Amino acid sequence: MSDAHNEHESAIKTPKQLIAAVLAAFLIPIVCIVLLVQYVTNAQKTGAGSESQTPEMIAARIRPVADDGFTFRDSSAPKQLLSGEEVFKTTCSACHAAGVAGAPKVGDPAAWKARISQGYDTLLSHAINGLNAMPAKGGNPDLDDVEIARTVVYMANQSGASFKEPEVKAPAAAPATDAAAPAEKK
Repeated sequence: MSDAHNEHESAIKTPKQLIAAVLAAFLIPIVCIVLLVQYVTNAQKTGAGSESQTPEMIAARIRPVADDGFTFRDSSAPKQLLSGEEVFKTTCSACHAAGVAGAPKVGDPAAWKARISQGYDTLLSHAINGLNAMPAKGGNPDLDDVEIARTVVYMANQSGASFKEPEVKAPAAAPATDAAAPAEKK
């Protein structure tokens, strides 16, 4: 019988070759890691925190988060009424610019003809109270009825109507107060 199946040959034949193979197995990965670290950190960078104490950076860190993207209004100030075009652009254009969900497209006289023939008061009532898929006041309850009326006129006039823009009623004048100084005691 042959003992050929028990014969093994190895690339390492001497103890010197074994030591070289073991050292290479440890050193090559370590050298590769060191070279990768050098490659990644080669770019010139400023030290961490080097600009953190500038007045601009301090101001950016302590600025209130609520200042980002918010407009603060004085709730006791008189309301500034928006024009019909402004309300259309901010609220109504989402549906009426593209004709979404059956909304008549502004500027399309054929889509508005039947609605305009119903009259201004009916259009205004539908805009304020809602109709079908359209929510009341176009989904913006902060709008004043005068703003809705202006928007109805704007949209209808862009689509072939000739409605007159509603007049804004001036608020009642506050009674005059006596600003005289109080009488002096003797």
